[in-house]
Amino acid sequence: MGVAALAAAIMSSQASLKQAQLGASFERMNADHGASIANLVDSAQQNIKSLANVGAGLGGKLNISA
Repeated sequence: MGVAALAAAIMSSQASLKQAQLGASFERMNADHGASIANLVDSAQQNIKSLANVGAGLGGKLNISA
């Protein structure tokens, strides 16, 4: 095995290690993102439940254009 082939093998190994590290990092970010979405949905459901007892027509003429 020549010096150039050995150097190429080392560089290829380092590149694949970096790709594996990046892949693991993306998977962690996706898992964190999924947990954040679950928390957001849970909060929205709790807010809707708290508004269930509000009288009919409340907020019907609310102007939110400003």
